Amino acid sequence: MTPTHCTACGTELPPDALACPACASLIHADTLKQLAAEAGVAMRAGDPLSSRNHWTAALRLLPPQSQQHAVIRDRVASLTRQIDEAGSEGPPPADNTPWWRRGALGLVTVSLLLLSKLKFLLLGLTKMSTFVSMLGFFGVYWSIYGWPLALGLVLSIYIHEMGHVAMLRRLGIGAGAPMFIPGVGAFVMLKQHITDPLTDAKIGLAGPVWGLGAALAALGMYIVTRSSIWLAIAQLTGFINLFNLIPVWQLDGSRGFHVLARWERWAVVAAIAVALLLTEQRLLFIVGGVAVWRSLQQKTGPGDTRVLTTFVVLVIALSMLARGVG
Repeated sequence: MTPTHCTACGTELPPDALACPACASLIHADTLKQLAAEAGVAMRAGDPLSSRNHWTAALRLLPPQSQQHAVIRDRVASLTRQIDEAGSEGPPPADNTPWWRRGALGLVTVSLLLLSKLKFLLLGLTKMSTFVSMLGFFGVYWSIYGWPLALGLVLSIYIHEMGHVAMLRRLGIGAGAPMFIPGVGAFVMLKQHITDPLTDAKIGLAGPVWGLGAALAALGMYIVTRSSIWLAIAQLTGFINLFNLIPVWQLDGSRGFHVLARWERWAVVAAIAVALLLTEQRLLFIVGGVAVWRSLQQKTGPGDTRVLTTFVVLVIALSMLARGVG
């Protein structure tokens, strides 16, 4: 039902108004944000039909002469062409493989994660600061994307951060519990300064390694259940961890890059170029651009083959997972 007065300026609204005649504010702005978020989730999950339905519903809530209406109308037309082209190729052949075989990779991944890491992961939730900040983070993103994607997002970030904590414990370094900040992510506060570049690289890359495990577990659940929300969680987790590999500031990629020799840095640049050709993930332009800049710097690290291998595997694997995002 259309409100009787504009919430922005208080002007009385005519029946069935879509925009305020005084200040031009959209009457259904909150509903439009929700529909846009749901359309984005559906598209990341590989469901253009549902995405088109959400955008079509949004069109009905926009004034036909508005710029927003024109933009979304073009998007609906583009999605329609995409759906029609996919339909002209005919339905895919039926997959008669038993579900347990299709989901074998996911089941193995989830089982190993639960058996070897569950106790450690639950231990992190006993810290009140972690639990409260995690709950607040979840509430913010629930209001934007709905609870399933918000829950998947907060758990994947938590697993990423606990990867850092696990490596810190392994190296005998003290650290605080993970803290969540909406719009930023989460962080672990170190209780001592790390001066050794190899140690810092191991701690930094442990987060994306565990994040990759979380993304693969979500992908395995998608293979088993065919529920699009699991695919969206897997893709978003891959994207977040790929973003963390940008070798700049305090991001994990910078900590990993710090130890690499010059030729190893250029090897990472080459791997990023290969991943870009394979996946067309546009975030790799940023990752690669910063990596080139770091490779041209005079000061480089002593080099470490294991860190190089880990970095390359993460770039390619996370790019493959995140190809549906962005």
